[in-house]
Amino acid sequence: MSDFILPDIGEGIVECELVKWLVAEGDVIEEDQPVAEVMTDKALVEIPAPYKGRVTRLYHKEGDIAKVHAPLFELVEEDGEGGASNAAPETPAETNTADSAPSPAPQAAAGDSDDTPEDFILPDIGEGIVECEVVEWLVAEGDEIEEDQPVVEVMTDKAMVEITAPKAGRVTKLYHEQQAMAKVHAPLFAFIPREREEGAARTPAASAQPAPEAKPAVNAPSQKPGHQRIPASPAVRRLVRENNLNLADIVGSGKDGRVLKADVLAHLEQPAKPVTAEPSPAPSAGRSRRAPAGEQEVRVEPIRGMKAAMARSMVASASTIPHFNFSEDIDVTDLLKLREQLKPVAEARGSRLTLMPFIMKAMALAVQEYPILNSQLNDEATEIHYLPSCNIGMAVDGKAGLIVPNVKGVEHLTLLEVADEVARLTEAARSGRVSQDDLKGGTISISNIGALGGTYAAPIINAPEVAIVALGRTQKLPRFDANGQVVERAIMTVSWAGDHRIIDGGTIARFCNLWKGYLESPQTMLLHMG
Repeated sequence: MSDFILPDIGEGIVECELVKWLVAEGDVIEEDQPVAEVMTDKALVEIPAPYKGRVTRLYHKEGDIAKVHAPLFELVEEDGEGGASNAAPETPAETNTADSAPSPAPQAAAGDSDDTPEDFILPDIGEGIVECEVVEWLVAEGDEIEEDQPVVEVMTDKAMVEITAPKAGRVTKLYHEQQAMAKVHAPLFAFIPREREEGAARTPAASAQPAPEAKPAVNAPSQKPGHQRIPASPAVRRLVRENNLNLADIVGSGKDGRVLKADVLAHLEQPAKPVTAEPSPAPSAGRSRRAPAGEQEVRVEPIRGMKAAMARSMVASASTIPHFNFSEDIDVTDLLKLREQLKPVAEARGSRLTLMPFIMKAMALAVQEYPILNSQLNDEATEIHYLPSCNIGMAVDGKAGLIVPNVKGVEHLTLLEVADEVARLTEAARSGRVSQDDLKGGTISISNIGALGGTYAAPIINAPEVAIVALGRTQKLPRFDANGQVVERAIMTVSWAGDHRIIDGGTIARFCNLWKGYLESPQTMLLHMG
């Protein structure tokens, strides 16, 4: 019998919401069988079973917050002869706090004053992250806190993270204001452990001295008698902030009033409350002037999370890579006809055949002739690294922001296999389930602005790639045929951006012409497919 310890599920993620159990206590499960769905700030993640066995205990209920490196469920390995266990016991749950929470400052030595607070040091919250923004303090100076109680929410460029108390005690100092930046490995707040205060209370005074009067709250902020922590996951809190809502206004349907994502969505769907007919102020005599629109209050919204990461990435790309643009019209009339012919075949096997698989496949073929389009520069711009696979990224405008998952090894896939990957990644991106592997390793990108109605664009390269193309809307436009007659053709515009350090206009024009040839005469692709 052993505990399954919730593993790391992303950089900086220390806890997640247990959305759904996919098994029950007593169930026999197979190796790699999905056991639970958990929600982080980024995605919904399925947790698979480490080996075949029988589930004997589920440590959390649906809607609970599960901590990384803490037991998630208990499993007895099935050996086929009655289910004897041969797994060594894992770390007990009590050790989790030390894993997930940072070690406080060194313990006060014997003889130290019991009023000496300990500093809570902000721990590592993700690879390479050295600072974060203090979004919201969940306690105030003077508050009593319990072990594992959320104390503060901090925001990195990747996720919102709740920092929990390492032990019970009394908060004495908050080192940062809200919206300030806190440094990793620096004090975040100070507190006096309760065990030390209780020990001091049990120790008789060395000399009979009058009991000190209750200290007035000199520095300690006033307690908030009415302040009550409303349980909600970081993802839900972020959703509330993004919609400018107050968590206290939303009725939670989870355990102990926990506000779930469904509660927030239901709250948003509620019709706006009718405005109470308050008596309008009587117009002052002689002053009927209306306030000009320019005097209305400006709404300020901080840029955080994935939007902040996208902003930094685009600034870095636009400021360090000399872009040049190239646009072209592509006649996709014959390609559309071919797609209509192949659609029934694709649908018969459950695939949805759009233009994107053809566009990707043609691009992978053209890249074989012009591998510079599928390369990367090193940081010093002294070497060109030609990449062995053509992993084509597709920009998806998801709810959490713009992300670019990629289809790996397009040159080795069939059209239907590319279609299946495009469908999978699109659905995953829109539902927030894209894995880190799907986001890594892209070599060239496609942005389909035509889906929103755009025609031309000037896309910014998704570094460290060296080229990106934006697809415009396909329009029915007049063109001249070989006999000089005006005919209706389906024209799609494309806009390229290339890294001018290693790609010149002639190269990208020849590459685009080859790619265009495959798309305008799609049957020619057959001659080059491996």
